[in-house]
This record gives sequence, structure tokens and C-alpha cells, in this order.
Amino acid sequence: MHYPKPGMGILVNSCMLVLCLASTTALLAREDAREIIRRAVAADELNWRFAQNYTFFQRVELRRLDAQGRVKLTEARTYEVSLQQGTPYRQLVQRDDHSLPAIEEKKDRENLAKSIADRRQETAPEWGLRLSAYERRPDWQREAWHELPDAFGFRLAGESRLEGHNLFIIGAMPRQGYQPASDIARLFRSLKGRFWVDQQDRQIVKVGVEAIDTISMGLFLVRVAKGSHATLELTSAQNGVWLPDRLQVFASARLGWVQVLHIEQTVPYSRYRSVPADAGAIHTAEGRDAYIPGLRPFAKAMPSA
Repeated sequence: MHYPKPGMGILVNSCMLVLCLASTTALLAREDAREIIRRAVAADELNWRFAQNYTFFQRVELRRLDAQGRVKLTEARTYEVSLQQGTPYRQLVQRDDHSLPAIEEKKDRENLAKSIADRRQETAPEWGLRLSAYERRPDWQREAWHELPDAFGFRLAGESRLEGHNLFIIGAMPRQGYQPASDIARLFRSLKGRFWVDQQDRQIVKVGVEAIDTISMGLFLVRVAKGSHATLELTSAQNGVWLPDRLQVFASARLGWVQVLHIEQTVPYSRYRSVPADAGAIHTAEGRDAYIPGLRPFAKAMPSA
């Protein structure tokens, strides 16, 4: 019978102990990262409700590129979003950083006045229907957002500091075998992400996503190419509410079977102002209802023209 040399058993036991500790630490890190994301999703649900009571300006700059990455066309539109009788309203106020032509501006004011008048004449049931319809609009996002902690495998990638906030950095990869419960969550299988989470309030303050596979939408009429990516940064407003600060999208997409688009989109948000939840008409508008940007980074990361 062979016996280990003196000291060899100690070495083997020490190695086994190190391996066990390492595996246990890795397991705890994965569990902690997922728990951080679970708490962040819960915190964002509350934050979402407060964020809807803000007016703001939104500048959307879109650059179309050629196959070599050179800029072919740049266009910018600035919007002001406000609350009108309980629901948001979006007004185009500048095009390419210039004021609108007088005729167009006059038409916008007329559309605004008509919208306010129509809303003020609503009966209580009509007003309730409009508000409930608006509140249901982001449901598709909430359904997918609630799946986030289970749809990905998470790892604690490090820590950082931003504007006085200590942050966790958490990497996310699609979890093998996960079956999405909602249609939007199916996109998660083609994305990887990175989250920056405030260590104190567990709020997501920055998120980056990247397509790791081609994403097909609309019966394959639009296909977003692998490598397309987006980043959303948020800023802390009064009362601890986190609001969108800057969205950047870099995407290549095929429309139909022929047209290929390469775009860069930058959307800074500014001039936030808190509005009481029971406020009536707060001046501003473009003539069509607007969607207050919720704090749903994956959905916001999708490019829009």
C-alpha cells in the first residue's frame, strides 16, 4: 500500500480547501449579483411611478453612416414633453437646432389648444379611460423587465464610483434554457448586458446592452445586426428619483431584403421639472400623445428614427 509522503497530505488538503473556498465564493458572487438585480428591478418599479411626473426636453440626433462608417446624413430634433390633464404630450420645438417656421409653430399651438380643450371637456369616465390607457402602455415593458433576474446569468464584475455614488458593476449573459414568458423578453436571448447599480438604493443608474446574435422583428422585416449596442445613463434628481440622462445607440439593421442602415443615435435629456401628480394642463405639446421615457434600459436601447 502506498502512503503519501509527510507533508503531501497537508498540501492536498490545502489545495482542496482553496478550491472549495473559491467555488463557494464564486457561487455566492453569482447569487449576490442576481439578488442585487432583483432589488434593482423592485426599486425601479417604484422609481418608474415618480419619474412619470416630470416634464423635460429631449434632443434626438440621428446620424446615418455608409458601409465604411462615414457620416452621410445628420438630423436633429428637439422635443418638449409635458403633462396635459394627467397624460404626457410631446411637442417638436426645434429642427436641426433651429426654431420651427412660423407657419408650423402656429399650427402646433393650435393643435395644443384643441387638445387641451378636448381633454378639459372629458367626462369623468372618459378621463379615467384615457389615464388607464396610458398607464397600460408600458405594460409590455414591465412584463419583460420582471423577467430580467431569471432570464440572465449575472456576475459581480467590480465596483466603481460616479458623481458621489458607489456602484456595483454587474455583467449579464442570457441564461441557457430559460423560457421567456413574454414576447419582448425573447429579445433577451440575443443580448448581453452590463449594469451599474447604486450600492445604497439599489437603483440601476447605467446599463449597456449588445446584440450577440441577429435580432429579427416584425416577421423578419427588420433585422438588427450582431454587434449593435446601446448605453443608457441616468441622473439623480430631487427626492432620489433617477431619470434618463443620455441614450446612445449604434446599430446596423436590414430593412426587408435589400436596404441596410448603419446609424448612430444620441438622445440627451434636460430641463427636468417635477409636476404634482394631480396637476392639470402643463403647457407644451406637439399635437400627439407622447410616451414618458420609463426606466426600462433594454427597451430604450432599441433604435428609433
